[in-house]
Amino acid sequence: MRRARYFFLFAIILTLGLVAVAVVWFKFLQPSATPVVDEATPTPVVDLVKVVIVTQHIPRGAKLDETVLGMIDIQRDLLFEGYFTDIAEVVGRQARLDLEANMLLTKSMVVDSSAQLSGTGSLAALSIPKGMVAVSIPISRLSSVSYAPQSGDHVNVIVTLLMADLDTDFQTILPNRASAVMSAGPGILIGSGTGDEGSAAVDKDLNKVTAQNVSGGPFSVIGRAEIDPVLEQTFYAIPSEPQRPRLVSQSLLQDVVVLGVGELKEKEPTAVETPVTPIGTEMPTEEAPSNPQVEEAVPTEEPLPDVISLIVSPQDAVTLNYLIYSGAQLTLALRPATDDTRVQTEAATLDFLLKQYNIPVPVKLPYGMEPKVSELAPPTLANDVQPTPQP
Repeated sequence: MRRARYFFLFAIILTLGLVAVAVVWFKFLQPSATPVVDEATPTPVVDLVKVVIVTQHIPRGAKLDETVLGMIDIQRDLLFEGYFTDIAEVVGRQARLDLEANMLLTKSMVVDSSAQLSGTGSLAALSIPKGMVAVSIPISRLSSVSYAPQSGDHVNVIVTLLMADLDTDFQTILPNRASAVMSAGPGILIGSGTGDEGSAAVDKDLNKVTAQNVSGGPFSVIGRAEIDPVLEQTFYAIPSEPQRPRLVSQSLLQDVVVLGVGELKEKEPTAVETPVTPIGTEMPTEEAPSNPQVEEAVPTEEPLPDVISLIVSPQDAVTLNYLIYSGAQLTLALRPATDDTRVQTEAATLDFLLKQYNIPVPVKLPYGMEPKVSELAPPTLANDVQPTPQP
């Protein structure tokens, strides 16, 4: 029994000793492995440069800003002349053509507001907002505020029309004209037309005469019957002159942007040809005259503009086109630079003028001015008198 106990204690001591030897061996006595250091391959240094790109689709004519621009790195040896390396150089310019996302920008893809386009459309089209169109209307010095409006100004368009009564069926101006009718047979109704203005081709055999009309004549206008209260007689009144059209004027369009005045076609620069002299040939020298005369350059006067181009909606463009060909008079009113308000105006007619501005109708007096004034004669202005061309 005692021997078994000694054997068990000896086994425990031996186990602990082996564990201690193992710990000392692996921790202190085992030779440390020399780490193998791999020689790192040197990474080549790449020279990069930032260039400007567009981050989304940009339609032709759209203005570029920071929201649609970005920067990426490319190798310097891939940097070609014409790339933009600074966003500030692009902001505010317009796309010369449609640009796709992640496209590198070059100087040929954008234009300034005053740059000249070639082969991709007109510069004027870049100034028209989406959904709008440009249309030209005729102007004069009076209808265009003395040629004051320029490109970018805002104007109002006033229209003036003449209205007249028409016959619905004939679509002719009233009053209608009367004409006599010759019926077949011996009975002939003689009309009011006389002389060359009204005549009837009468066949010798009146039985063969068909219904024909006699037109014209100074008294062929249809009038109306009126009863004189004093004489108690009925008179047939006819107009003393053709119908007078009625004048009306109204503000048609407000806050319209002016695209340009006069012709919008841009002038291309003319190339100056330099004479080519063969090698070895001396240029002939011109001897200056003994008495040189200095020729003064005569300034050429530019013709006054006769049209103005406005940016309007497609419907307003159709309306302006109709008014131009209908003979209406269009007048421009220049607006303040910062005023975008719109005022509801009332059409101006003769009745409106008399009531709105308290204009009385002159009473009939037993006296008047001499000489008589039958029409208004505006004063002649100095600028309206054209000088006589010298031969």
